[in-house]
Amino acid sequence: MTRPTRGRLARYGFAEGDGGARAADLLGPDGLGLWRPDTQEPVDDQAGELLTALSRAADPDLALRQLHRLVEAERRHGDEIAVRDALAADPGLRRRLIAVLGASSALGDHLVANPGQWAVLATEPDGLAPTADGRLDLSAAAKLTSLTGAVPLLRQAYRLALLRIAAADLTGGRGLEQTMAALSGLADATLAAAYDLAVDELPAGTPRPRLAVVAMGKCGGDELNYVSDVDVIFVAAGDDDLTAATQVATRLIGVCGLVAWPVDAALRPEGNRGPLVRTLASHLAYYRRWARTWEFQALLKARPAAGDLDLAREWIAALAPLVWTAAERPEAVSDVRSMRRRILDNVPPKELEREIKRGPGGLRDIEFAVQLLQLVHGRGDESLRVPGTVPALRALVAGGYVGRADGEALLRGYRFLRAVEHRLQLQGLRRTHTVPTEPAALRWLAAALGFTATPGRSAVEEFRAEWVTHASEVRRLHAKLLYRPLLESVARVPAEGLRLTPEAARHRLEVLGFADPAGALRHLQALTGGVSRTAAIQRTLLPVLLDEFADAPEPDRGLLNYRQVSDKLGSTPWYLRLLRDSGPVARRLARVLSSSRYAADLLAREPEALRLLAEDTELTPRPRETLVEGFAAAAARHDDPVEATRAVRALRRRELVRIAAADVLSRAGSLAPLTPRPAGGGERRPTVVDVTAVGTALSHVTDATLAAALRAARAAQPGPPGLRFAVIGMGRLGGYESNYLSDADVLFVYDPPPGVQESAASAAAHAIAEELRRLLSAPAPDPPLGVDADLRPEGRQGPLVRSLAAYAQYYARWSRVWEAQALLRARFVCGDADLGAEFEAMIEPVRYPADGLSREQVVEIRRIKARVETERLPRGADPATHTKLGRGGLADVEWAVQLLQLRHAGRRPALRGTRTLDVLAAARDAGLLDGDDAAELAAGWTLAAQVRDALMLVRGRAGDQLPRHGVELAGVVRLLGHEDPGEFLDGYLRTGRRARAATERVLDAPA
Repeated sequence: MTRPTRGRLARYGFAEGDGGARAADLLGPDGLGLWRPDTQEPVDDQAGELLTALSRAADPDLALRQLHRLVEAERRHGDEIAVRDALAADPGLRRRLIAVLGASSALGDHLVANPGQWAVLATEPDGLAPTADGRLDLSAAAKLTSLTGAVPLLRQAYRLALLRIAAADLTGGRGLEQTMAALSGLADATLAAAYDLAVDELPAGTPRPRLAVVAMGKCGGDELNYVSDVDVIFVAAGDDDLTAATQVATRLIGVCGLVAWPVDAALRPEGNRGPLVRTLASHLAYYRRWARTWEFQALLKARPAAGDLDLAREWIAALAPLVWTAAERPEAVSDVRSMRRRILDNVPPKELEREIKRGPGGLRDIEFAVQLLQLVHGRGDESLRVPGTVPALRALVAGGYVGRADGEALLRGYRFLRAVEHRLQLQGLRRTHTVPTEPAALRWLAAALGFTATPGRSAVEEFRAEWVTHASEVRRLHAKLLYRPLLESVARVPAEGLRLTPEAARHRLEVLGFADPAGALRHLQALTGGVSRTAAIQRTLLPVLLDEFADAPEPDRGLLNYRQVSDKLGSTPWYLRLLRDSGPVARRLARVLSSSRYAADLLAREPEALRLLAEDTELTPRPRETLVEGFAAAAARHDDPVEATRAVRALRRRELVRIAAADVLSRAGSLAPLTPRPAGGGERRPTVVDVTAVGTALSHVTDATLAAALRAARAAQPGPPGLRFAVIGMGRLGGYESNYLSDADVLFVYDPPPGVQESAASAAAHAIAEELRRLLSAPAPDPPLGVDADLRPEGRQGPLVRSLAAYAQYYARWSRVWEAQALLRARFVCGDADLGAEFEAMIEPVRYPADGLSREQVVEIRRIKARVETERLPRGADPATHTKLGRGGLADVEWAVQLLQLRHAGRRPALRGTRTLDVLAAARDAGLLDGDDAAELAAGWTLAAQVRDALMLVRGRAGDQLPRHGVELAGVVRLLGHEDPGEFLDGYLRTGRRARAATERVLDAPA
C-alpha cells in the first residue's frame, strides 16, 4: 500500500491537509508536471532539483503557487516551457527565482503580470549572478514590457532593479549593508531619472534651474529598506531658480509616487508649512536662527542624491559648522532624549512590544544613541561625521567612544532588526515594522530569516529567543549610551543606599563630555563591578562624583585620578565609608581631582590626606607656630637625619594637600569650607583662601620645613660648640608670597664662636648648609623643595655661606643697587633667632637708604628692569599674558613697589615690609602713590598671582604663561570661580594694561 501523496510531499515542506492536496495538484500531470502521483516521486532528476529548490523557499507553498501562476501566464503568451527549461538549465536562476517567489507575494505577482521579466535573474554568460547594485536599466525594461511612456517604463525598470536586489539578498549574494546601499542607490537613480523627466517637461524657453535633491533619513544614510518614504530636502541656488525649481520638485514627487514610493520633504525648514524649495541662503538663515535640535540631528544623514550634486555638497558644507556645534546648546541632549520618549509614546500600546523600529529595544534606540554620540563627539572627531548608522557605530568603536563589546552587540542587534524589517516588508512590498502574531505568519518569518527547528524548540521559538535577546541588549545599551554611567550606577544601588530614582537621574544627567568614553567605562566597570560591598558603595558614590567630573574641562582625568586613589585605598575600611557618610567629602574629592593635577598628584602620593576634606577646620591653613612645632617634633622622633627629614617632608606633603584643596574648594560654591560659627551666634561663612593667604600659608610651610631640616642637618654636622647659624628668606619666601612650586630663596649666615678660627667655623657652616640642601633634595614621593642661594653676594661665584661680618663688609663696600633691592624681601626664617635679628639690623641701612636713591641709581634700576624684560622673557612667550614678566604682571608691580621703598623707606618706616601689597597700601596712605594707581597695581599683582597659582594647580607643573584657549585656560577660569574663558581673558588683558601704565608712571616719576 502506497503512502498518501501529500505525506510524501510534506518532505519538501509543503503543507499537509487540504494544502497538501493543492500542492499535489499543482505539481502533478495537470499542473507543472513535476510529480508522479502513482510513485509519489519527482518525474526526473531535474524535477527533483526544482522540488528541492522549492523546499528551501521561505514559504514552499507560496513559491509553488507563484511558479504555477508564472507558468500559466507564460502559457497564455504561447511560451509556457521557457521558464521551466530555464529553471532546469540554470541553477543560479532556479535558486534566485524560487527564493523571490517564496518570500515576496508582491514580486511574484509582478512577475506573473509581466511574463518574461524573470529573465533578469538569469546567470550572466560569464557565470556570475546578475548585478544588483541598484542601477536602472531602461533599455532592458523596454525590451521586457510592452508599456510605453517615460513613467511606466521607469516603473518597470525600478521593479526589475528591485527584483535583482531582493534575489541577491534572499540568496546570500549580498549582505545587509550591501543590500541597504543598493536600495539607496536605486533610490538615487530613481530620483535622478524623475528629476531629468521633470526638467524635460518644463515649458519651452524655461532656463534649467540649479536644484539639488538632498537625501535624508535612511536614504541619506545609505540604509534604505524595501518599502519606505524617501526623505529629501530641495535646495535652489538662488531666487531666480525658485519658480522653475519648485515645478521640478513638484513633478519629481509625483513621478516617484507613481514609480516607486512617496517622496517626503517634511524634514525641510518649517516642515509641510514651509515652501517646498528654498535657496541655499534661505536655508542657512533658517538653521542659524530657528532650527531645533532634532533638525540638526536629521542633518547628520544629509547626502547629495540627485540634481545639482555640487550645489548639494555646497549646502551640506555650509550647514556642517551648525550641525557640529548643535550639541553645545544647553538643551541639546535633553532634546534628543525627549524626542526618543515622544516616539515611544506615539506607538500604540498593543504594538509596543512587537514594534522593531520604534519600540523599546528597536532600531530607533540604536539610531538615537549613535546620533547623540555623533553630535557630542563629532565636534572634535571628524571620523564620526558619517551619515550611516553602521559606519558611525564602527567609527565610535574605533575612536574609543563605545566599547568594542558594546559596539559589536549593537551591530548584531541592528543587523538582526533590519533583517526582520526587510523580510516583513518584502513579503507584500508594504511598509511595516511590526512582528505578526498569527502562527502561520510567524512560521513564514522565521523561515525567511533562516531559522530552523532545534531539539525541543521550533523555528518560531528560536526566532523569538534571538529577538528577545537582541531587543534586551539594545535597550540596555541604549540607556547606557544615552544616560550612562550615571543611570547605570543609580539603577544598581538599593533604595536605602541612595535616595535617587532613575527618573530623577534622567533629569540631573548632562552631557559628560568624556574624550575617551571607552576608557571611562573601563574605569567605572573596575570600580563598580562585582557584588562586593566595596563595589556597592562605589555604585552609590559614582552618580555624585560623575556630575563633578563632567563639569571639569578634563573629566577623564578626574575619573582616572579617582580610580587611582580608590585603587590605593579601596580596601581600607574607612575610605569608602568616609566618602559615603561624611557630607560633602565625595563631591569635594571629585572637585579637587578633576580641577587640579597638582592636588591629584599629591593625593596619589598621600591618599590618606583626603581625610582633610571631611572637616572644614581641616581645610584652614595652620599657623606658623603650629607647623614649626609639629615639624620639629616629627624630626625629633628619628635619630637618623635622613629619616627625620623624610618624616618632615611627609608632613609638608600633607600640608600642601591641605592648602591646595582649600584653594580649589574656596570658590566651589556649596563645597567651600565654612568658618567656625561665631561664639555669640550668627552664620558661618565660606572660608576666604585668597592669593595672599595661600602665599602666606605656603611660606609658613617652607619655614617649618627648613627649620626642621636645619635641626636634622645640625645633628648630622654639629660643628664647633657655640656656632650660630641662621637661614634668611629671600624673594617670594621672604615676602610671604610663595607659590606651589617655589624654590626656597635663602641666604646662609653664621657667626663663629669665640676662640674658633674663622676657617674652621666657615667649613662647619658650609657643611651644615650643604647637608640641609642634600636632605631636602633627596629622592622622595613628594614635591621637591629646592634651596636656592643664588641671591647671595657674588651669586654662584661667591661662597655659599658667609659670616655676619663678611656680609656687613661686602654690603658696605661692594653692594650694587640691585642687591639692595633684593634685600628688601630679606627676613629671618630659622636657626639662631638673635643672629637673624642681627642680620636684619645690619642690612637696614642698605635696603632702606636714608637719603633714598640718586638719579643714577634710579636710571640703573630702570635699565636693569628693561634688560630683565628683554632677556628673561622666554622665547615665543606672549608678553600680554605672561603672569611673571608680562605687561602688568608680577615683576612690573614689584619693581614699582621696590623702587618706592628704595627711594622713601629710609625716611618712612611704614614702607619697611617684605609683602608687596602691604607696602603698596602704605605708599598710598603716605601720599607717595596716587590712589587710582595703587588700586591698578594691586589689581594687576593680585590677578597675576592668582592666575599663576591656578596655572600650577591645573597643570601640576611650573608655568607662567596664561594660554589664550584650550582646556588649561578653561581649568584656570573654573578654578578661579569664573565661567566664560573669553570674558576672563579680556579682563586679564585689561587689568594688565592698566597695571602696566601705573608701573610706568611710578618708574618715570622724577627723583
